[in-house]
Amino acid sequence: MAAPTPTQCILTTGNIMTAAHDILRHGTMSKSSTELITSLRSHIRSSPLSPPPSPSLSTPNNIPIYIPTPPAPEPLAEERSEYDVTVKLFHLPAAAADAHETHAQDAVKRVLTTLGISKIDLLILSLPGISFDAEDSAVLGCDPEDVARWAKTYSTLEMLHEDGVIGRLGISEFGSARLAAFLPHTRIKPSVIQINVRNCCVVPKPLILMAKKEGIELLTHNDCNDILPTESLEGVLVDEFNVLEKGRAVAPMWVVKYTAVIRSRGVVENKGYVSSISP
Repeated sequence: MAAPTPTQCILTTGNIMTAAHDILRHGTMSKSSTELITSLRSHIRSSPLSPPPSPSLSTPNNIPIYIPTPPAPEPLAEERSEYDVTVKLFHLPAAAADAHETHAQDAVKRVLTTLGISKIDLLILSLPGISFDAEDSAVLGCDPEDVARWAKTYSTLEMLHEDGVIGRLGISEFGSARLAAFLPHTRIKPSVIQINVRNCCVVPKPLILMAKKEGIELLTHNDCNDILPTESLEGVLVDEFNVLEKGRAVAPMWVVKYTAVIRSRGVVENKGYVSSISP
């Protein structure tokens, strides 16, 4: 009888700050999706696949498969108090909303294990299908059912905060209209809103005023919405490394980007990505 196909593959880049110079140069000048794919490709190339590449991608007992290998912890070099650890969690469109709780817990646990820590200082949530709208006064995407889904996903992070696993919570791409609809459904107000202002020159004034009123810090970013394009991922796993046979569908579920910065020097010591896909 053939071994069952796993329901989850875990992709890891390792610490890209210790990777080859060309990856770092490429990553600092490119979108996060390019940095993720480039780093993943390099990590697979430099590490043996475990188990070896298999067209069926089957494992005993239906356990997750790790690509390239089960990641070894990369603990922080100095005392934990010396670092700011930030995590951005991208829930991807292929994942069902009712799976977000399990996915968030899995993603956070993997970052904690990788860095050898027990707490994340800031976790920023990126929800699928939401992009920042410079026309901030427009009430877009504020259907009550949407708001209910956002709140349900966010509630998992609230529980992790209450358990002491996350210090501060943040959310990405929320303008004033979305924020006004969302805040009444939260128990723990986000302390950070991260927005992409690539398509506009300034942060809209209504959002600035609301953030100031609510005591929320505004941050900007240059991450792209489609952080793990399926076509690019298939190109790595199928064409380059033969982990999947041609024609097998790949469904990315979530991605986390983690960064550990030494506070006193403002130096990024550890940065990497972890992703879960359903083969």
